[in-house]
Amino acid sequence: MTATTTETALPTDEDISALLSAGLRACGVDASVLDASVLDGDSAGVLTARSPITGQVLGTIAADTPDTAAEKIGRAQRAFAAWRDVPAPVRGQLVSRWGQLLAEHKEDLAKIVTVEAGKTPSEAAGEVQEMIDICEFALGQSRQLWGKTMPSERPGHRLMETWHPLGVVGVISAFNFPVAVYSWNTALALVAGDSVVWKPSENAVLAALGAQALLVRAAAEVGAPEDLTPVLIGGRDIGDALIRDPRVALVSATGSVRMGREVGPVVAERFGRVLLELGGNNAAIVAPSADIDLALRGVVFAAAGTAGQRCTTLRRLIVHESIADDLVDRIVSAYGTLSIGSPTADGVLVGPLINEASYRAMQDALEQAKAEGGEVLCGGARVLADGRPEAFYVEPAVVRMPAQTAVMESETFAPILYIVTYSDLDEALEIHNGVPQGLSSAIFTSDLAESERFLSRSDCGIANVNIGTSGAEIGGAFGGEKETGGGRESGSDSWKAYMRQATNTINYSGELPLAQGVEFL
Repeated sequence: MTATTTETALPTDEDISALLSAGLRACGVDASVLDASVLDGDSAGVLTARSPITGQVLGTIAADTPDTAAEKIGRAQRAFAAWRDVPAPVRGQLVSRWGQLLAEHKEDLAKIVTVEAGKTPSEAAGEVQEMIDICEFALGQSRQLWGKTMPSERPGHRLMETWHPLGVVGVISAFNFPVAVYSWNTALALVAGDSVVWKPSENAVLAALGAQALLVRAAAEVGAPEDLTPVLIGGRDIGDALIRDPRVALVSATGSVRMGREVGPVVAERFGRVLLELGGNNAAIVAPSADIDLALRGVVFAAAGTAGQRCTTLRRLIVHESIADDLVDRIVSAYGTLSIGSPTADGVLVGPLINEASYRAMQDALEQAKAEGGEVLCGGARVLADGRPEAFYVEPAVVRMPAQTAVMESETFAPILYIVTYSDLDEALEIHNGVPQGLSSAIFTSDLAESERFLSRSDCGIANVNIGTSGAEIGGAFGGEKETGGGRESGSDSWKAYMRQATNTINYSGELPLAQGVEFL
């Protein structure tokens, strides 16, 4: 079986530059930010911004040094000292205004996301909508930072818990969701009374500056302290400075498992807190009772959307042997209809990989899959390379595997869907849980018992029924288990990560009885 995907021509450099300039200008970012000088051939003080759409250089951006990073963290700490004393419902007005500005400039910020991350306008706008949604959520949360009251064993005493601002929160974000994940952390941290220092991906600095410009404007309009949310620009050395700084109470980091292994011990050594969102390697089970048309749509979007560059991308499909051949044929056929090309073009569903390293990783994984007995049914080839050597577009790949092998146990951040079969649900669940990661999972079934068994046995932080692994809403807590890191962001009671808990005992009895009947004096 093979599939032929459609391709669209790439835009000119001028078209991309014009789109970017329009987005930056509307968000309040001066275009001169892209004109940082490289002095005497030393590029250590700048970042080069590129668009994966064409591979073109967008400009050079001045980077922080460890010294300027420390200075910004110090200013954020001083801002925290003032912000913590602002009543939480008043703090909520800042995120409310930020959300309003994001709504007004949704299309503008989405343009920057499209240029810098290669997302389609629909996906880029959806990411900004997530930011708007979490601002609305956080506004409500600002009046619900609730504690509990417990009965005391001593008469005339009250026992309760209270929640207090934590401190400076450091956020390290990834390129694939260059602004949404930052907002998940920041909206909640701000209503919790914290300041936030953001180190965005070096592949998505401009989107960060656009989002930050709107937040700074909101802060000025509502009278919030200056330097409440500084941004650190730079590479690994700047991220290292952030995670090592003892003034940063919590580090929320999104990225690879490798990154998490480095961040976690460093922060733990200084007794700081971490909130880690790491690798996904997500799977879906398709049972014999499934609505195949529904499963097909859910699988294709989850596997090929965003060119496979979501932490919740579907990478492993576990299909009952009785329906596997039919479903595989349908998936390959659907892949043949996917349009690949510039996300700025109408109708394009699959945009570029972020860079050459991602393309090389995909090719290496496909070769390993074949060496482990896999059959590449479609995809994997690079397209639209003529005249654009720095742009990397690929056909999403479908690989039929004889079993879950080594290549399927690690996450390749590219559009590869591995398919294996199962004979009974216990076997499917064993395959499903048999990887080190545990972010998102799904089952397609019309059998209530099967769905309930899956929900109780999936070892992931997200478990869905009759919907794909990607496309989480902000109302639920987002995060995963095992090598995914155990963090939770966004909805539910995720706000607690950004606050410290205190247990309070109030004695109004006029006596001083001790707990557990202890007598002293």
